[in-house]
Amino acid sequence: MRLLSLLMVLLLSTAAGAQNAKQLYEEGKALYDAKNYTQAFPKLKAAAEKGNKKAQYRLGRCYDKGRGVKEDNTTAYQWYLKSANQDYAKAQYQLGRCYLKGKGTTADAAKAKTWLKKAVKNPKKGDEVLQELKDDAAKGDEEAKRILTIIGK
Repeated sequence: MRLLSLLMVLLLSTAAGAQNAKQLYEEGKALYDAKNYTQAFPKLKAAAEKGNKKAQYRLGRCYDKGRGVKEDNTTAYQWYLKSANQDYAKAQYQLGRCYLKGKGTTADAAKAKTWLKKAVKNPKKGDEVLQELKDDAAKGDEEAKRILTIIGK
């Protein structure tokens, strides 16, 4: 009986932690979207450290662009990787770009292609990533055109 009680407490605390990470992410995202990066950063970081894949991606963007924190390509790459490994399409795309450019990691064309393809084939939001690439390419974005060629689209 004691073991059952202990397991229930552990399950409830885990659920509360996950909910807290989601709430932190939502608050951080709202601040980020309002371009209040300095206040968004600590909320996103806390959620990312709790394993929230969207917060990990967005934290990667903060480091990538120097939003609310000093620009750091290596740290951006590390957060993109954590999120991408949780199957988040936007992070997979950014990770592919990191490998393509050697940004925060060693350039690797094969890894770039793998992650870029994963991003556009991702059943959750992959179609949005692909459409954004096509839109950017149509506007003359050379990097988007190159990526579409790499992934065979």
